[in-house]
Amino acid sequence: MSIKLAFSRPTSISEEQTLLFEQYRTTGYDGLQLKWGQYSPYLNEPERFKEQWGHLSGVGSALIAGGSLDETNVELLRSIYRFAAGIGTEMIVFCHGIARADVTADDIRRYADVLSELGLEAQQHGIKLSLHHHHNNPVMYREDFDIFYDRAKQGAVGLTVDTAHLVKSGVEDVAEIIRSFRPVIDNFHLKDFEQGEWKVLGHGAIPFDPIFQAIRDIGYSGWVSADEESGSGVLEGMQDCYAYMRNGLK
Repeated sequence: MSIKLAFSRPTSISEEQTLLFEQYRTTGYDGLQLKWGQYSPYLNEPERFKEQWGHLSGVGSALIAGGSLDETNVELLRSIYRFAAGIGTEMIVFCHGIARADVTADDIRRYADVLSELGLEAQQHGIKLSLHHHHNNPVMYREDFDIFYDRAKQGAVGLTVDTAHLVKSGVEDVAEIIRSFRPVIDNFHLKDFEQGEWKVLGHGAIPFDPIFQAIRDIGYSGWVSADEESGSGVLEGMQDCYAYMRNGLK
């Protein structure tokens, strides 16, 4: 299995979503990692999603979900599992929406326990659960990664590495994270960042050469997604990010 390139971008109107869905394959991407608003209208009707978009290879290669781990949100996550299994999704990318200031090391260990069980449950549906660390989420600082993955059950919950969220959280050596957590990384979100703003890949201040080198060095094979949240045009961002990733990872 070699690296597969995906694209992810929020869309605010149906015309943007249609353009995104119709052009990602033409641009060269292997898949789309869908935001909540792009799949939630179909959540209880996977067959309707497949009828409309199922002819597009990789259209739901991953689904991005988020929230707390209370009972209501866990049940919602389970409904996403069922939808994902119905449309052939490979992975749920979970953003844990709890403010970091309210979290202790023991909380992070408890979250690792809960997400491990949910990850094993996801595997029963033929999908993987991957934790997407975020700025101001429980796994945010460098030491949080050690606490979480020292506790998590082996093989239960993967790691989605987001370059811009690491830098925004004060983690300057992104390549070190990649090398240190090689065994659990199963997805990348590549995003640029400068002066508090998300940027199109290559248009911000993050030095990507050592990041690309680390991805190559660990022999990574799996999904690498541009997570484009700069607000640029759909096609322009899609094309710029694809060219930047292809050139950097070749």
